[in-house]
Amino acid sequence: MQRYKDYAPTGFDSKGLNLPGQQNWLVVPVGLTRDSGSFEESNFEAAIELLDGESDTVEVHRFGHWACGWFEIIIVDPKSKQADKAKGIETALENYPLLDEESYCLKQHEATAEYWDFMSMDSRIDYLNENNDSIFAARCKGHDLYDRAQKTYYQIEGSM
Repeated sequence: MQRYKDYAPTGFDSKGLNLPGQQNWLVVPVGLTRDSGSFEESNFEAAIELLDGESDTVEVHRFGHWACGWFEIIIVDPKSKQADKAKGIETALENYPLLDEESYCLKQHEATAEYWDFMSMDSRIDYLNENNDSIFAARCKGHDLYDRAQKTYYQIEGSM
């Protein structure tokens, strides 16, 4: 795993900046920026959970940044039991990009429902027409529309 003293968010940044007491700590290979989406948020939260939360040996650090506004990283004391868990996270991410699919799907659902709720009625109707769905669904809230879709899915699946 990469040590904080060797870490820089981009090739244009100094390595190991602003944390003199944690230069040998391990950087967990997940992070957040101002522009992070559901995917990054899910992995970041899952990593913290897998590391048993923030503690004296697991720290989240937030930095201002010239390119992305800010970024957050998780660092782990290499002498702690969480260091093995951090290495396990790194290995898991080498094999598959998501740490928790259920969390990611829930975040995607929430984002989609929020997007639907902010769409104008005309945009909703256009979308439904384009996808051969009932325009009356345009009146539904995002979560209601999802529930309606799930019921339809279960009815189709149940009839097979």
